[in-house]
Amino acid sequence: MEVFAGRSTDLEAGDRILVEHKDQHSGVLRAKGVLHAFFNLCPYQGSPACEGVLVHKPEEIIAEDRSYQGMRFTEDLHLVCPWHGWEFNVETGRCADDGKHGLRKFAIVEREGDIYVVV
Repeated sequence: MEVFAGRSTDLEAGDRILVEHKDQHSGVLRAKGVLHAFFNLCPYQGSPACEGVLVHKPEEIIAEDRSYQGMRFTEDLHLVCPWHGWEFNVETGRCADDGKHGLRKFAIVEREGDIYVVV
């Protein structure tokens, strides 16, 4: 079943739309020009994960001699849970820490300027 989420023109990079349908709550966001939709429930303690901030993944820089050289941000975008800081890769929905946990991902349909979440 497709649930209307909003107009495509209303969702710019980094923006999100929260969608409710019966007992399904999802978040739709645009990252790097691609639409993503997730069940709005963090697997850790049930927080509204889709309401968290989007950040680039931090990465430590280690030299060949194993010395610490600082940090940089990668191109990977993470959605950060607002309650406990769990980070989820926006492309996969998988938890950045262990990859075992993740957000349930929904398919997206974009038709005639409208966005639909497939639930």
